[in-house]
Amino acid sequence: MSPDRSPDVPEAARRELAPGGRLRAGMNLGNALFTGKDPASGELRGVSVDLMRELAARLAVPLELVLFATPGEVADAADSGTWDVAVLAIEEARAKKIAFSPAMTEIEATYAVHEDSPLRSAAQADAAGVRIAAPAKAGYELYLTRTLRNATLVRTEGAAAAIELFNRRGADALAGLKPVLLESLGKLAGARLLEGRFTAVNHGLGTPRTRSAAAEYLAEFVRDINASGFVARSIERHAVKGLSAVK
Repeated sequence: MSPDRSPDVPEAARRELAPGGRLRAGMNLGNALFTGKDPASGELRGVSVDLMRELAARLAVPLELVLFATPGEVADAADSGTWDVAVLAIEEARAKKIAFSPAMTEIEATYAVHEDSPLRSAAQADAAGVRIAAPAKAGYELYLTRTLRNATLVRTEGAAAAIELFNRRGADALAGLKPVLLESLGKLAGARLLEGRFTAVNHGLGTPRTRSAAAEYLAEFVRDINASGFVARSIERHAVKGLSAVK
């Protein structure tokens, strides 16, 4: 038994997390900080895979990875019965049908702008006349939907479409997770990042809100792995830049 593994699991939690005898993990392929594919084997790997394997091991059930292209698709499927647990950004809008654990990680979110933009800091972007591109239903897009007061939010179907909109100057700023934006600078025509951030995105484990025993166990599980350093070790093992473990 690994030092991170708890000796027992309430039977009600096991039933709710693995109703078919296996843990179905909703995997978002749109966030490379958590999930990627091994270039040689094509198998999924990353922090989210480590988390799901550890959870399945503690539950003593097989693990099934259910793939989704975007986090929005994962969240939308919360009441479809297709997944039992998922790593998602903790967001107020999603919490209506998803019960979230405490935060496991933190990622800064900021903007890319065109080189000739007068904007210098993230705080300046919420201004009249500024058009901000963001993938629909991403955690930071949901945050901006709630908090922007003056700028116009332009939602796109996926990150690639947001980049394309920004590159053809259909938007003045591109919202995103800072490490992802840094990696994407090569795809952005004459762009730079603004100083500061507009929020920090926290990710946790989510389960359909109707599963109260599962939610209670996931909260305990996350508190345990945070305290043990499991997430921090996984981040270091996969050499993920820009993703910080919550202690």
